[in-house]
Amino acid sequence: MAADRILDDQELVRALRAGDERAFEDLVDRLGPALLRLARSYVRSQAVAEEVVQDAWLGVLRGLDRFEERSSLRTWIFRILANTAKTRAVRESRSVPLSSLDGTDDEDEGRPGVDPDRFVSVSAAEGHWVSAPRRFSELPEERLLGRETAAVVRAAIDALPPTQRAVISLRDIEGWSSEEIRNVLDLSETNQRVLLHRGRSRVRQTLEDYLGAER
Repeated sequence: MAADRILDDQELVRALRAGDERAFEDLVDRLGPALLRLARSYVRSQAVAEEVVQDAWLGVLRGLDRFEERSSLRTWIFRILANTAKTRAVRESRSVPLSSLDGTDDEDEGRPGVDPDRFVSVSAAEGHWVSAPRRFSELPEERLLGRETAAVVRAAIDALPPTQRAVISLRDIEGWSSEEIRNVLDLSETNQRVLLHRGRSRVRQTLEDYLGAER
């Protein structure tokens, strides 16, 4: 394996199928942190998330010969991780209904968030602000990006229902496209947009409450 470049999918799949340990180690190093973050969206502890990631990598190795390359290798690996994490979450908390894992259960509908009228149409811009909260414009950039504020945002994301958390993490933290997220999480376009809108709304409401309390 060349040390000065990242192999494309076809080369990487061939290397992995041939048992190239260096190729596998590089892939683990490159995708491992993001896989762990996604696993953490579904399970309750870091330790369990690490076990989920290990199980997902085993699933990748066992399934390589069946990988048909209809999607990117990354998408396929993350889909294995998401399915593994969902299964583990259900097993660890059997009192949680399967519907709660998609963030669309009835209880979820009633939780507060930012007024939808403050957003651009979801279909047009996936929930971006029509106008930013007033408090945002009053703060210097370094304050908005400060450690305390980042911790508030992280806690707000962690408090979301599992699939909302997964969608917003992949979209806004990992920078994935909507299509990739739909393929990994097996969501329709509409459902992905709704989940992203709800997740962003709640995170922004939490951030507004935090900033408003500091006045």
